[in-house]
Amino acid sequence: MSLLSNRLNRLRVAEVTELAQVEEVEIEEAAVQERPPLMIETLSAAEIECKQQLHRELLKRMDLSLIDSLEEAEARRQISDLCRQLMDEHAVPFSSQSRQKIVKLIEDEIMGLGPLEPLLEDSTISDILVNGPDSIFVERFGKLEHCPVSFSSAGHLMNTIDRIVSSVGRHIDESSPMVDARLKDGSRVNVIIPPLALDGPQISIRRFMVELLSMENLIEKGSVDARVAPVLEGIVKARLNILISGGTGSGKTTLLNILSGYIPHDERIVTIEDSAELQLQQPHVVRLETRPPNIEGRGEVTQRDLVKNSLRMRPDRIVLGEVRGGETLDMLQAMNTGHDGSLTTIHANSARDALGRIENMVAMTGISFPTKALRAQIASAIDVVLQVTRLEDGRRKLVSIQEINGMEGDIITMSELFTFERQGLDAKGNVLGRFKATGIVPGFHKRLAQRGIDIPTALFEPE
Repeated sequence: MSLLSNRLNRLRVAEVTELAQVEEVEIEEAAVQERPPLMIETLSAAEIECKQQLHRELLKRMDLSLIDSLEEAEARRQISDLCRQLMDEHAVPFSSQSRQKIVKLIEDEIMGLGPLEPLLEDSTISDILVNGPDSIFVERFGKLEHCPVSFSSAGHLMNTIDRIVSSVGRHIDESSPMVDARLKDGSRVNVIIPPLALDGPQISIRRFMVELLSMENLIEKGSVDARVAPVLEGIVKARLNILISGGTGSGKTTLLNILSGYIPHDERIVTIEDSAELQLQQPHVVRLETRPPNIEGRGEVTQRDLVKNSLRMRPDRIVLGEVRGGETLDMLQAMNTGHDGSLTTIHANSARDALGRIENMVAMTGISFPTKALRAQIASAIDVVLQVTRLEDGRRKLVSIQEINGMEGDIITMSELFTFERQGLDAKGNVLGRFKATGIVPGFHKRLAQRGIDIPTALFEPE
């Protein structure tokens, strides 16, 4: 540390001339950006060297085994105090602002996920994608962009991965190179390492949204047309079974969360998820989550197990985060045997594809059904299919509302009530179009009226 101050001064002098040029480039880029820039503080080469030296010295002086026994706030305070003491001892030539930034990053390194902590604190980031130690991308406002932070090495990245998976009692190594986990804030994490990942360890984090969105928020963002909001509210309150279909990252879970908010507060709701993301606000909610097998391959509890168990828990409604396997059959049977008003999501590119995928997933159970009988059960169980998609401009949008009418021969018949009609792109690449009614008054309109839910037929008439 005795030579650190002199070397840091030399590095800082070399950086001064580069700083002015960088600032000019950043100003020019900011002038053409429409989205707010990603505000992530990065360290200069001198600051990085100082941080590494301080970190090594800190590890020598602190008993890190005692950190786990302290509250996080107290542990961070002690780390901060010792870091500032070390800086004073070695006369580190940085301003108080730079010192504070270095101390914060050291705290994050010991207590959190290192370089990922500032990204997790940014509410505009919806996904964090780590493709290697020095290749990190984030998704903001529906668009991917490169992030200026990095890990110091592959070993540094693996240490962070070990911290993530061990915090939820999981294990990752060459014999078990894939892990799904959840951060303490609820964010969903997938990790895959060599030999399956050829270019080094990979982390994919789907952020957990702390801020609860409402239907009004979706209308303001243009994700849902104001005209259909009362229809969506009505079909939930009238206890119609709803299937939300869409691709990855299209907003299925967000829409499911918002629709579940219309469920009356005097009903008992059971939610079933692979990774808990739903944030229901009703007072009587039972939350169930699957459990992966342990290191010995035992103890797995699947969604199908939980759906079967939920039927014995006296639910008024079952909300299944996503159907992706044999639990689809149990969900259909629940919908057909008195659990009206259930909601679930599925990965599919259209409403018709969603029904085809349900057939395929029922076949995964190994139980053989005549095609016509299975389709009749699907048509009887599901009332409405909502199709959501992520457009080229990054916006998530509800693009179709379809009612399932029944069967004609071997075919499930559907009526599209509302559809998004594209009209091209503007000069900035934004998708143009309008959400319009097709003119079909749904068969469930009478069912809504019988329950005292007044939806004017004029809402279903073309403009």
